[in-house]
Amino acid sequence: MPEPAHTVEGWHVVHDFRSIDWRAWKTAPAADRTRALEALEALLTDWQKAEDEGRGSYGVFQIVGQKADLLFLHFRPTLDELLAVKTAFNRTTLADFLRPAYGYYSIVELGGYTGNPEEDPWAKARLYPKVHRDGYVCFYPMNKKRAGADNWYMLPQEERARMMHSHGDIGKKYRGRVTQVISGSQGLDDWEWGVTLYAPDPIHFKKIIYEMRFDEVSARFGEFGPFYVGKGLDLGGLKALFSF
Repeated sequence: MPEPAHTVEGWHVVHDFRSIDWRAWKTAPAADRTRALEALEALLTDWQKAEDEGRGSYGVFQIVGQKADLLFLHFRPTLDELLAVKTAFNRTTLADFLRPAYGYYSIVELGGYTGNPEEDPWAKARLYPKVHRDGYVCFYPMNKKRAGADNWYMLPQEERARMMHSHGDIGKKYRGRVTQVISGSQGLDDWEWGVTLYAPDPIHFKKIIYEMRFDEVSARFGEFGPFYVGKGLDLGGLKALFSF
């Protein structure tokens, strides 16, 4: 049996996508809308406190297209803490106006194909990342193919390492333009990995993903789920979104 790659795990992460029930929001009494926004502000304060204390990170993004309106992105040390975040959110007045659109649970992961992740001087920052809230986000789930000769999991570790090294070289070309967080979800969700990208301009998402499609790892073995792209929102941006 081929040897599995060594991995090191960090924070647990949930991508919580919601759609706004605009009909309910527009017809709600003004007092209810005010309470909902006050609840949102209180949540943001709690999430920021957790981040300041090193207990996680968060971000809220407005999603383009019709798949969702908002992404609430949370990193926490444990699954239990993510569940607490979810419960507190769903108990707010704001949650009455939001509908689940998609969700993904995974754990931040560093793989050992291109070296020992435990010896990486940047490992801590990569395992316990802060959300980039001041730009754009791109999220998608993915698998490694298991079909005939293109079965990633039956390849020798040396061959997988060679291909991942080449794949990583492409990513290094975009350093400073794209920040990537890889999270593993084998046995946790419907796909094997979640990929979260941050960039100051969404064109960088298109560029890096297109170039990587020509790399053997993606061309032969990559299977990709839906893509979600959005822009970071602070409290002012969220209030503007909900105003009319």
